[in-house]
Amino acid sequence: MHGAVPLIELGAIILALGLLGAVSVRFSISPIPLYLLAGLAFGQGGILPLGASKEFITTGAEIGVILLLFTLGLEYTAGELVGTLRSSAVSGLVDVVLNAAPGVGAALLLGWGPVAALTLGGITYVTSSGITAKVLGDLGWLGNRETPAVLSLLVFEDLAMAAYLPILTALLAGAGLLRGSITLAVSAATIGLILLVALRFGWAVERFVASPSDEVVLLKVLGLTVLVAGIAQQLQVSAAVGAFLVGIALSGPLAHAARELLSPLRDLFAAVFFVLFGLNTNPGDLPPVAGIAALLALAGITTKLITGWVAARRVGSATTGRIRAGAALLPRGEFNIVIAGLAVAAGVNPRLGPLATAYVLVLATAGPLLARAAEPVARRLRRPPRTSDGYRSGRDGGSLRHVDRVGALAADPRQRPVDDGHDSEDHGRDQHENGKFV
Repeated sequence: MHGAVPLIELGAIILALGLLGAVSVRFSISPIPLYLLAGLAFGQGGILPLGASKEFITTGAEIGVILLLFTLGLEYTAGELVGTLRSSAVSGLVDVVLNAAPGVGAALLLGWGPVAALTLGGITYVTSSGITAKVLGDLGWLGNRETPAVLSLLVFEDLAMAAYLPILTALLAGAGLLRGSITLAVSAATIGLILLVALRFGWAVERFVASPSDEVVLLKVLGLTVLVAGIAQQLQVSAAVGAFLVGIALSGPLAHAARELLSPLRDLFAAVFFVLFGLNTNPGDLPPVAGIAALLALAGITTKLITGWVAARRVGSATTGRIRAGAALLPRGEFNIVIAGLAVAAGVNPRLGPLATAYVLVLATAGPLLARAAEPVARRLRRPPRTSDGYRSGRDGGSLRHVDRVGALAADPRQRPVDDGHDSEDHGRDQHENGKFV
């Protein structure tokens, strides 16, 4: 027995996470910033440092990352991934160039070196799939014309991470060019093998996991996911990528059942993961990097808005849809912290962890709030200008008397003009049900 103190600490942490989760639900914000703040409060330099439960939290955090990426993989099929690479290649490359550049440039200008530059580029590049998916659902954007383009970008980023993480892991370990090349080759072979199994033999995996008992399905899926993640970690592929590919291998009703069974565990251990990252960050280290984090956040907002605009324009969305697409891509969260965690564990630069924490705190909080403001801003931008005689210009070059027009619309709603940035694109359209997105 380890005594009562670890149990007391663990119980207090989980209870605090539940209370913070309730706050996030009440105000419709992501709980990730609150979990990070909890870690800062109970970590080194915080108001009430905890130590007895650190070992459990560390292990739980590793499981949290694995389950986060596994459940993300459940959202896609192998066929969807292949199709996404073909359809979103241009938008995906724009995403990489625009959003990795601020992080790479900042690290190089600060003199942190190429490895830190590669790390910070990954942190500023990738969008939080979890927060974005929640934003799309909460705001009722899942059926919009631009939404498949947003989801395709998220898939592209996940695939980019599958190639990026092994390279970063090898560089953080101090591997040379030859060893790094070997690691990347092993990673590519492993990823290719799992994708082949998912495409050709997914039925065998599903038959192995399937059971009429939820308990058996839970144990098999969890055991298989952690096992493959561990093997992937041993092969320097990254446990997160291994778990992601296991999720891809499952599809259909079994994927739905696995998601329902593992979601509570994922939420618990993912919260523990964010707390651990906060525990490992000294709050006193945040003020020196606050200015850099704010500038990177501003750059990240700008570049993601451009990315969303380009992606939505390619699928024929009008102004409102393009702004919505960019706003949906703003949040940063789980993957950014995963990348930063790898760098912190390798001791790349002591300021990298606090910078990543501040950056994620800003965008995980501001992202959903800015998304809510996307449509009002778009409507304001598209409002016809008022002429000098008090009239508003119409689309046909004429004018509309403002007061009389409002009265006419109130009397007969059928006279309302169609907003081609919203109504003509979104309403009456079937939900996107291709694959696993609903």
